[in-house]
Amino acid sequence: MVRGLLNKLATKSIKVAGNWQQQQLRRLNIHEYQGAELMSKYGINVPKGVAVSSVEEVRKAIQTTFPDEKELVVKSQILAGGRGLGKFTSGLQGGVHIVKVDQAEEIAGKMLGQTLVTKQTGPQGKVVSKVYLCEKVSLVNEMYFAITLDRTTAGPLIIAFREGGTSIEDLAEKFPDMIIKVPIDVFKGITDEDAAKVVDGLAPKVADRDASIEQVKKLYNLFCECDCTQLEINPIAETSDNKLVAADAKLNFDDNAAYRQKEIFALRDPTQEDPREVAAAKADLNYIGLDGEIGCMVNGAGLAMATMDIIKLHGGTPANFLDVGGNASEGQVVEAFKILTSDDKVKAILVNIFGGIMKCDVIASGIVNAAKHVALKVPVVVRLEGTNVDQGKRILKESGMTLITAEDLDDAAEKAVKALKSA
Repeated sequence: MVRGLLNKLATKSIKVAGNWQQQQLRRLNIHEYQGAELMSKYGINVPKGVAVSSVEEVRKAIQTTFPDEKELVVKSQILAGGRGLGKFTSGLQGGVHIVKVDQAEEIAGKMLGQTLVTKQTGPQGKVVSKVYLCEKVSLVNEMYFAITLDRTTAGPLIIAFREGGTSIEDLAEKFPDMIIKVPIDVFKGITDEDAAKVVDGLAPKVADRDASIEQVKKLYNLFCECDCTQLEINPIAETSDNKLVAADAKLNFDDNAAYRQKEIFALRDPTQEDPREVAAAKADLNYIGLDGEIGCMVNGAGLAMATMDIIKLHGGTPANFLDVGGNASEGQVVEAFKILTSDDKVKAILVNIFGGIMKCDVIASGIVNAAKHVALKVPVVVRLEGTNVDQGKRILKESGMTLITAEDLDDAAEKAVKALKSA
């Protein structure tokens, strides 16, 4: 429940008409090991750990970082939660294992390069390129901690739960009254009283209260200073030496802050993202990959959503959300077509442009130039209306391209579905 709500801020898999579709919002998500390193810089207690990408690096890490350890925690690193209860397509159960040191190489080798499927990845899963080796800390109690942005209070909201380390959704559903929510006044910042309420909600058994209050304040400072949209620790735990430790780290950051958080945004792992969305971001296009068969290129988010709805109404499924915006250049239109045609599932393309700031002749020129760079092997339906529509239609007509023209959105969607079925 709680993690599920928080996860809507980042990546989510949704099921539409029986098909899993991946939706990504542009909020930077970093790996656990990167989050732990960032927390450490802010004075937050984290277990000693090192990320590795090969069995050879595992061997070296054991010799240099963990020479005296008897056991290690081996954690697969993917940008999704639920790893502990996940399953590899190879058959290995669980993306987090506590093992004897001499078994670390073997278990890491079974994780690296393999696909891990969790509740949050969808059935397609994600490939593990790194594993995080951590010292096995003696934990005496596990709890849940998160900071997110709350619309109701128009500021950060700290969530504390005295149980953690497992499926927080199930626990929260059974014991909703145990969830403690502490809104923070963004202008005043976190007070000792606020932090104390959070610690009381965690209900630590052995951790020093004053030290725990300071840890909560440091976590809040990190959240604000790094422009986080989400900070989640499951579990935040007590150790046998009476410390509060972040035994997990999940952080998301607001992409609008990329200009002032360059060091953090350099941590982005594009291999964990949809390659189409990575290409779109480079071209400054608003793109979300789906699993349908009709590629869409539209200007304006509202019109793009309406186009997807009408495609569904006529029996088709959209392959993407693609908003070229109001100031797209000819080059961006070409890039948009390259992205659409790179998707093997796309069997037809629908271009729906209502020219206001965006001019129809620019779109038309982009389509023609795209045809020179990309082999258009699928039918293309074009509906143009608005600024410079006559010039746009003339450019398309004189290009000699085989296009299907439409008078309005309903006509365009109907023709796109029809072209798909006859392709």
